[in-house]
Amino acid sequence: MEIKGKVAFIGEKQTISDKFAKREFVLETAEQYPQQILIQATNERCGILDKLTLGQEVTASINLRGRKWTDNDGNDKYFNTIEAWKINFGEATAPTPKPTNDLPF
Repeated sequence: MEIKGKVAFIGEKQTISDKFAKREFVLETAEQYPQQILIQATNERCGILDKLTLGQEVTASINLRGRKWTDNDGNDKYFNTIEAWKINFGEATAPTPKPTNDLPF
């Protein structure tokens, strides 16, 4: 899956354990009602965020992750994570010229 948006936040790398690190960023979508989507990169992919700048338009290739956790009282809770595995920084493209039609019909 992919999500397109403008970079609204870039977090610092967080080392959770000796085998797991993450770095979060937020993309703001360009919809009628813009959404601010929290996305994370993990482990060796944390470095892909080094090239991001605030306000930059990007497309993130993502995976949705879900997991169940049971608390001490036996209650199940569910969590979702959006994980980026690739970021496209876009390409500068020339605007497509509008066709001109001088014919009267």
